[in-house]
Amino acid sequence: MKERLARLDAIRKIIRSARIESQDTLLGLLEKEGFPVTQATLSRDLKLLKVGKISEGQNGYVYSLPGDDEQKESEKTYIDDFLRGYVSIEWSLNMVVIKTYSGHSDTVALAVDNLGLDDVLGTIAGRDNVVFVCLRTGITGEDFMARMKQSIPELED
Repeated sequence: MKERLARLDAIRKIIRSARIESQDTLLGLLEKEGFPVTQATLSRDLKLLKVGKISEGQNGYVYSLPGDDEQKESEKTYIDDFLRGYVSIEWSLNMVVIKTYSGHSDTVALAVDNLGLDDVLGTIAGRDNVVFVCLRTGITGEDFMARMKQSIPELED
């Protein structure tokens, strides 16, 4: 997890300090910084950081980070969606089941996906009122709940 956080910081630093037009360029610069990653990993990191491409007129497009205020507002939206939609959270080993109000499973799963929890391998939203969360090996439901409470202090047991 520490390596991923260091890599995310390196990506932020590179994007803020250089004109990056492609993932290939960014991959090369990351490798020079000591972070050899695959294109798929970089794509997930860029999505997590909410990196976008902005136009520089006739000079093409470059990667850009959202402003801190914009990122905080986006995170607040996901937290609100989660709190509005979940009913209960239970787990067994590394599988978490989040029960939701009818019709809220998609937004709750999206919120979990976008909170940037490294312990989460992925989510599956049920048709209507359940979300399955698969955790990394060695991560328990208690670990997940502790991390969720760090991200969402209003979360109840």
